[in-house]
Amino acid sequence: MSYFSYSPIFLVGLLVSSLSHAEVVEANGNIELEDSGHLKSLQQLQSLKHLPQYQNDQTPYVQELKNTLGIRSLFVEAQALPIVDIQLTFNAGAARDQYLGKDLYGIANMAANLIDEGTNQYSAEQIANTFEQLGAKFSAHAYRDMFVIRLRVLSDPEKLNPAVNLMLNLISNATFNSSGLNLVLSNTQVGQKQLQENPDRLKNIELYRAIYGEHPYAHPITGTTRSIRKITPDLLKKFRDSLLVAQNMNLAITGQLTQSQASQLTEKITQSLPQGQAVGQLPDADLQPSFNIRLIPYQSSQAYVSIGHLGISRNNPDQLALEVANQMLGGHGFNSILMQELRVKRGYTYGAYSSFSFTQAPGVFNLSYSTRQDQLLDSIQVAHKALVDFVKQPIDTKQLEETKAGMLRSFPMSFSSNANINAQLGSIGFYGLPADHLAQYAKQLNKITAQDVQQAVKKYIHPDRLTIVIAGEPIDQTLLEKMLRHNLDTTHSILP
Repeated sequence: MSYFSYSPIFLVGLLVSSLSHAEVVEANGNIELEDSGHLKSLQQLQSLKHLPQYQNDQTPYVQELKNTLGIRSLFVEAQALPIVDIQLTFNAGAARDQYLGKDLYGIANMAANLIDEGTNQYSAEQIANTFEQLGAKFSAHAYRDMFVIRLRVLSDPEKLNPAVNLMLNLISNATFNSSGLNLVLSNTQVGQKQLQENPDRLKNIELYRAIYGEHPYAHPITGTTRSIRKITPDLLKKFRDSLLVAQNMNLAITGQLTQSQASQLTEKITQSLPQGQAVGQLPDADLQPSFNIRLIPYQSSQAYVSIGHLGISRNNPDQLALEVANQMLGGHGFNSILMQELRVKRGYTYGAYSSFSFTQAPGVFNLSYSTRQDQLLDSIQVAHKALVDFVKQPIDTKQLEETKAGMLRSFPMSFSSNANINAQLGSIGFYGLPADHLAQYAKQLNKITAQDVQQAVKKYIHPDRLTIVIAGEPIDQTLLEKMLRHNLDTTHSILP
């Protein structure tokens, strides 16, 4: 929820608490308070029991704004609050770290951390104070695919225009000065040392390296101790000038603007930035041919496990079917197959989960959990067998319908605030999805059948081609692989 939006229940509670003696909300929704302290009718308050019928779960109407330079710009008008959210999404995430040269892992993340640390005109303190005086919030983040700049500001032109101007100034003129760079380098090096004490993160990093090899997704977004030492202010400026350009971005705007005002804002932003050019497509990676078992020595009574392989891209037509399948297999809940097999039935772990990352190039399918070291081999055998059965056995239609119903119930949360809506617009624009993607989601989800899910699972989940990364004590890897191959050969199912 945004800083400036509140639930209906909260607002009713706030109004009630503001009445000096009112402590009762009647069943019909009326509150009465007389001067003597007795309650009198206030018709404008709604009863809590009637709130659901007033809640609006309809998807926002997304407008595709045209602009002179042909840069994709999406807009949702939201007049309820005097706020405007702006997101510039550049195709300049960590996957582009080597755009300027080899082994520059972490340069996108470094640029995001330093972009508001000063220009030739403004110091970092002046930038922070100016945004604060305007009631604006500026942020920049580098993800695996995206470099995202966000601005939230009041819709009053006296606040909006100078905040946008400052944002554009930072993008084009950040100096990435040495003092700021040295501070980030120091903090990153401390973080790298702390990383060695975090087995859960270590195994995830190793999983990506094992699955991707030399692919741009192989390395951590924050870079490595060795790679970040190569980053200089000049390299950061070249990164900015090459990748943080108009033709390499899409624009998302949500808030209290008319379509005409949003179009003018779009023109201003797209024409004020250096134009540059869009980067090319990322290469595909190769699915490993067989099991790949990797051990990260870590002295602990707990072992940390990630099991996965190469997945699919965001634009794959089977993406939604696999999203449903993932919820059934290891979605967050006690009814998922992994949770039932590993926690409920056997007590091997507190929680076991699966996930798909749907990215520009094929992402990762992964299931993960932690367990006691003495239960490690048995737990992996059970988790793998559950995966084998999920691929081989018919999809449980009852679980499928319950899963779809749960996904539909939670879907409105993805656009429950202006900030959430704008983040959705940024993703839609970045991955080239249709403007009515949110409006079509429920319809497409309802159409998913057991056959759709089964076909997608058989096509894209490969229990015989998994990478298994373990952070823990040494194990008999030959025995583990033998157990996994036994799972593939047996016809016995652990599923009910």
